[in-house]
Amino acid sequence: MDKLAAMATFVGIVDRGSLTAAAAALDTSLPSVVRRLAELEAVLGVRLLNRTTRRLSLTDEGREYYERSRRVLADIDEAESALAARRAKPRGRLRITAPVVFGRLRVAPVVTAFLAQHEALQIELVLLDRIVDLVEEGLDVGVRIAQLPESSLIAVAVGHTRRVVCASPGYLKRAGTPTRPDDLAAHTCIASSALGEIHTWSFGESSAQRVAIRPALVTNQIDAAIDASVAGFGCVQALRYQVQALLDGGALRRLLARFEPAPLPIQLVYPHARLLSANVRAFVDFAVPRLRASLADPQGGNVPR
Repeated sequence: MDKLAAMATFVGIVDRGSLTAAAAALDTSLPSVVRRLAELEAVLGVRLLNRTTRRLSLTDEGREYYERSRRVLADIDEAESALAARRAKPRGRLRITAPVVFGRLRVAPVVTAFLAQHEALQIELVLLDRIVDLVEEGLDVGVRIAQLPESSLIAVAVGHTRRVVCASPGYLKRAGTPTRPDDLAAHTCIASSALGEIHTWSFGESSAQRVAIRPALVTNQIDAAIDASVAGFGCVQALRYQVQALLDGGALRRLLARFEPAPLPIQLVYPHARLLSANVRAFVDFAVPRLRASLADPQGGNVPR
């Protein structure tokens, strides 16, 4: 007996409510459907369906086997779809979203390199500092820098980053260097709504310590907040990748490092594999190793950036 064919026949009978309808849907004969069902019940040693001249109904064993069979068949379909998507050549449109600074610094170079290999593809890169619903807004792939809630999205980790507090050497010389988070109450602070925290900044591995600040400047663009800090206006909290070049160059100094919150995961997200197009599959396969490499420590390993 072909177990998968028998399983598909059984699921078809239940889904369509009759042996005759299942035979039509499966493009086979009614005697063949009857035979497969009988063979399956014989092999399993249980009755799956109660059959009368007027209706079919699942037994308790049949209901359990039906649910499991549907999952098995769905997994097989998913595996075949994924392979088919890998074989197909990307073409048409692909819409990708990412946070503004991360998208500009990390995602855009990957996108242009990907496009160079796929001339039949057009990509729209949407850079937004807000969480968007991929399905509702017609987006194919997104970058999330956060702990993700349970959802139907597939998430692939590519790295992580931290919230860091920084200030310019000139400001620290003039105002002094904070040594504990509570010291920020006596300092000029710059806040960005792009990070979601304007009047409080979180510290500690569990982010349990929340320090109230009174920002002298609030902006919806993190670049503007960072520029103000570089100019010596005050302390700013940003994600590390947003200020890494300025830290490396000495324009900013990292403060309160031992009090920083736990790292935030950076993940590539896309709809469930059953909905995956060739475009999405090809981009994910291309982007994941390159993003991981761009976020990795030159000494080896993936470190908070």
